[in-house]
Amino acid sequence: MLAATRQDSFSASQDGRQTQRIRCRFKGTLDYLSQQIDIRVIDISRTGMALQLEGWIEAKRGSTVTVRTTELGLIEGTVRWYRAGKMGLEFAQTSNTLAQISAYFRHFHRDPANTPGR
Repeated sequence: MLAATRQDSFSASQDGRQTQRIRCRFKGTLDYLSQQIDIRVIDISRTGMALQLEGWIEAKRGSTVTVRTTELGLIEGTVRWYRAGKMGLEFAQTSNTLAQISAYFRHFHRDPANTPGR
């Protein structure tokens, strides 16, 4: 089930982020080396996402991981932070990843970059 809302409280002007995050809630898996755990994507932007982990994984800051979801497909990213059962990822800047993220926003959300007054 996909549920998403605009996360106005986390605009770029308030917390220094360059891109707007959108709250969401969908399930997937996270792969790191030979480990795999269930995750829930809790927010997403054009440059990264935050995950709620349903277990523990050995990935550290700077590790490359792969996220698999129905909504996004297979996405590769770099761990930017990992604490208290949550993880922040920065998307790999490949043409494939950029196309997948663009498709996600086109099909599931109005593009935050084109929202008036933002």
